[in-house]
Amino acid sequence: MLTSSRNRFYWANFGIPLACAALVFLMFDMTRIDIAFSNLLFDPVAQIFPLDKVHFFEKLTHKWARIIPNWTAEIALIGAMLSFVWPLINTSKHPRLGGFLERSKAASVLRFANEHRRDFLFVVFAFAICTGVIHFLKAHTSVYCPIETTLYGGKLPHVEWYNNFQLFREAGDGRCWPGGHASGGFTMLALYFVARRYRWRYSKALMYGALLLGFVYGTTRVLQGWHYMSHTFWAGIFVWLACLLTALPFYGRALLEMPVLQKAEAPHAEPLIGSQSSKPDAPPSCS
Repeated sequence: MLTSSRNRFYWANFGIPLACAALVFLMFDMTRIDIAFSNLLFDPVAQIFPLDKVHFFEKLTHKWARIIPNWTAEIALIGAMLSFVWPLINTSKHPRLGGFLERSKAASVLRFANEHRRDFLFVVFAFAICTGVIHFLKAHTSVYCPIETTLYGGKLPHVEWYNNFQLFREAGDGRCWPGGHASGGFTMLALYFVARRYRWRYSKALMYGALLLGFVYGTTRVLQGWHYMSHTFWAGIFVWLACLLTALPFYGRALLEMPVLQKAEAPHAEPLIGSQSSKPDAPPSCS
């Protein structure tokens, strides 16, 4: 039974994203669907993507939108640092300090940070690893954005990522594959794994919200000519795998695959991992 549960977990969390990767590769990278879609957004007479020239659209979807993942990462980093403070405070030796912290509510904040140190550290590491993976792929494929290529009035050649991939050195100056802005939204998937640790019944909604945010971020850049649609899908796949591979050493498979707590279920009544009800939430589908 435990083997069956383990197989279900790995199939759902690794198998489905890898199947999505194969599908995206065959549907987009092996065809001209990306180019056909971007052609619909391009004005061949003016040789521009009209939305790329709308200043407010750029600020709203590219500049301001960064607030969500940026603030999340900053809060996690602050929480991780504060988590080390409470164990250093000896309130028995310094009762005045302890009293001040209690009165100012700082003690509850420090205790909370200390209790959730692993979660804060996980989010920090997950964000850093996701960012590192995306930057590595950008540098080692050197794909130029549509607006930079000769297809859309630019001066650089259109090259698919697999034609330019270099494992041990940078492939060139292009930095467009996978979608960086989309990956910023997808990194919010790290919060889904924290929710899974606590078996929060809204964890799946959190996952879908992070996926939606990533797709919105990525699509807005497609509309401006700075990415192809497949770049968003690839970003989502790599970020999911990076978050998952970070969550496994932090929390362990057994904890991540526990079923979510239902509304009427007592928090202490945790079913066995190997029971039939232990079905992991599925990762993003390709649809």
